[in-house]
Amino acid sequence: MTDPTLLVLTSLAGGDKHGYAMMDDIQSFAGVRLGPGTLYGAITRLEQRGWIEPIGPRDRRQPYAITGAGREYLTQELSKMQRFSATAGQRLGPA
Repeated sequence: MTDPTLLVLTSLAGGDKHGYAMMDDIQSFAGVRLGPGTLYGAITRLEQRGWIEPIGPRDRRQPYAITGAGREYLTQELSKMQRFSATAGQRLGPA
């Protein structure tokens, strides 16, 4: 899984985070290191779609939170991924 949209939403589903904390979290759960350009590009797109929102700055960092619409999108995408995984597993048969 390397889709920045899903990685950022998954990270924020675990709690509010600023950019650097998201990068670390994504690295830990997905084994993917998003570069700053990729991460902040995704953050901008997600904000524009209403799937995340900035919350009051802490220190000099800008944390973000997932919105209800973001949770709904993430849930829909996870459901699609589960169907895909189940179909692929069935077609592969026993290991």
